[in-house]
Amino acid sequence: MSKLLQRLSDPAKSGVYRTARSDDILAALRGSNLTLARVDVAGATGKEALLARIAKALAFPRWFGGNWDALEESLADLAFSGTSGCVAVFEGADGLAEADRAELCEVLSVAAQTWKERGRPFFAVLVNGPPALAELYKSGK
Repeated sequence: MSKLLQRLSDPAKSGVYRTARSDDILAALRGSNLTLARVDVAGATGKEALLARIAKALAFPRWFGGNWDALEESLADLAFSGTSGCVAVFEGADGLAEADRAELCEVLSVAAQTWKERGRPFFAVLVNGPPALAELYKSGK
């Protein structure tokens, strides 16, 4: 098991992170029992478009409410889904409006805490995310 996969499998390290590239994450998850959700948010203008892309990538039910509270609840519900863990890779997040990106990170952080409390890993990784987020890994480590 690679060091990156070990990290992604550790519920205690659940959270919201940034990375410069996703290929190492995708390679590490190949063959693992963690759920991978690739969320392409490039060009999503506004909250509605952003939430619709997340809902589609994470296969939320059709009745998903399309607001921040509904996103938080749906992500928490996934913690009960039976999956051993989830890694959501957000590509194109650097193009989001700052307010939407900040709200998204807050909701993802709450979700990560919920998953951590249930003993399951949840990682949200923003490719080219804001510098305020911790870096998930350094290539080659």
